[in-house]
Amino acid sequence: MSYASETRRRRTFAIISHPDAGKTTLTEKLLLFSGAIQIAGAVKGRKASRHATSDWMEIEKQRGISVASSVMQMLYREHVINLLDTPGHKDFSEDTYRVLTAVDSALMVIDAANGVETQTRRLIEVCRQRDTPIITFVNKMDREVREPLDILDEVERELGMPCVPMTWPVGQGKTFRGIINLRTQTMTVFEAGKERRPQEFENIPLSEAATLQARFGADFDTAMESMELATGASPTWSHEAFLAGKQTPVFFGSGVNNFGVMEVLDALVDLAPPPQPRTSTVLVNRQPQQSTVQPEDRNFAGVVFKVQANMDANHRDRIAFVRVASGKYTAGMKLKVQRTAKELRPTSVVTFLSQRREAVDEAYAGDIIGFTTHGGVQLGDTITDGASLQFTGLPFFAPEMFMTVVLKNPLRTKQLQQGLAQLGEEGAIQVFKPDMGGNMLLGAVGQLQFEVVQHRLRTEYDCDVRLEGCQYTGARWISADTPEELRQFCDAYPQRMARDAANALAYLCTSPYDVRLAQERFPKIHFHPLREHAGLALDNSH
Repeated sequence: MSYASETRRRRTFAIISHPDAGKTTLTEKLLLFSGAIQIAGAVKGRKASRHATSDWMEIEKQRGISVASSVMQMLYREHVINLLDTPGHKDFSEDTYRVLTAVDSALMVIDAANGVETQTRRLIEVCRQRDTPIITFVNKMDREVREPLDILDEVERELGMPCVPMTWPVGQGKTFRGIINLRTQTMTVFEAGKERRPQEFENIPLSEAATLQARFGADFDTAMESMELATGASPTWSHEAFLAGKQTPVFFGSGVNNFGVMEVLDALVDLAPPPQPRTSTVLVNRQPQQSTVQPEDRNFAGVVFKVQANMDANHRDRIAFVRVASGKYTAGMKLKVQRTAKELRPTSVVTFLSQRREAVDEAYAGDIIGFTTHGGVQLGDTITDGASLQFTGLPFFAPEMFMTVVLKNPLRTKQLQQGLAQLGEEGAIQVFKPDMGGNMLLGAVGQLQFEVVQHRLRTEYDCDVRLEGCQYTGARWISADTPEELRQFCDAYPQRMARDAANALAYLCTSPYDVRLAQERFPKIHFHPLREHAGLALDNSH
């Protein structure tokens, strides 16, 4: 028996956007429509006790932004939909990058007033590198926004691929009348209201043109004209081209008013791809060989793409998020972490329904499951039911900013070490321990990461720390062809050697020229701006 019938029912996608484009609101609405949550938390009323379901960390509640990616599962039209919300803020782009390695498609949310913004560009780039199919949702049509043709034009330019409109707006802002569905040839009439269900909206077939003209007058005529222009300029819809990442279907709507969201959900079921094969490396006679793992394969395999500490304030737990790549997970099965070859016996395995966690009895390729662990599992680890294989493709980027950690109460040293070790394994921040001793160094991609770590050390580990500037501005992981060469290099720069959370050796720089000078002195040392999580392999570029 193959698991193909189960894997075909799965859809795993990430929502990507610029901060404030309405991503978290849309996530809530998707959950609401699939019946996963009864009442969507309006993101607007931050003072309300009911925060957005997907934002659970204290600091997120304070700032109204998502900093950790969250995972949700829902059932819709007999399909299991795994949705991953990603932090839009650029300071957390690493987390987002890692999440995008665990999905088969992406839903891009664009604010209709602002078009494609900088943060979205970086995420698009990641999707394009991986040929991830993208569905586009143009949000906030009930506000004063740009012309839909202009938006399409910009999306095409930015994505570097043609847009195919699936729905089209009639009017905008105060005169937003609704959307025309090109697939069903009907117009759905817009009514504002946060609690409305999709089934409650009025639908009028386009064949009743006289009725539509009489009701919506010039708005309807203008929409039909611009729609004809758009469809005339865009290619015919090709499902193959979309799956290859060469075309994007575009939907218009207003997430906050539940409008136009159902169409997106249907598109995810009808158009988005089921779980895809993954490339893995197997050691044969000590030689790495590539093999393709099919989702319906018998053997269980999954990859840890995220580790999150303290999701539950009452239990100091850590959850490893695993994307199932093949086979079937069943409760109580024997698992093995490939990096260490140790057996893994998770104390509890859960699936996520927003804030609710539910024990999972079975999971198939495409599903995201959480293992409660007490150490022993890191980002990038491959977990199998015994077979030896290793998935790659989860990079760590060299940090661009550094701070020194100074503990206000020296008696809390142990808690600090524990806190930093866990936050380092989680990938929330990079932690470097200088070989010469002295204070620990934190490396980050953006300033906000430091603030979050400081806040979490205080609230979760009861460690009050002061973060001070330091002279370092960058780091490179280093490797050498022989141990002797590496030792000579370390002896030449003892002050600049540090080890990260995975004990990988790094060279700390104070200016961009440092690496160049060190390279000239020691031509046989390799400097790496990226490190692969899995098995700590380093890429050989500079």
